[in-house]
Amino acid sequence: MDDLLQTTIENAVAGAADSGLGPATSVNGMVFVAITALGLLMALVYVPVRVFLTITARSRRLRLLQRIRRMRDDLTQPAVAAENPLAGTE
Repeated sequence: MDDLLQTTIENAVAGAADSGLGPATSVNGMVFVAITALGLLMALVYVPVRVFLTITARSRRLRLLQRIRRMRDDLTQPAVAAENPLAGTE
């Protein structure tokens, strides 16, 4: 049992030392760098677009609310009878 454990540990240490700069590791490193770079690029595009869309949506919503308030205020005020300029000219 102790021999099996010792052999396993030695194989693990030897395998870790051998695979330090092998071709598979450099390819995996390049894949990691490429995926990380694409993620950063997506973040650099997404964040400003999201901020812009949020700001424009809020400004549109604010303008709509102001328009609704003005219409509601106009409807609550009593109607003023406009004088007809043609009335009384006969």
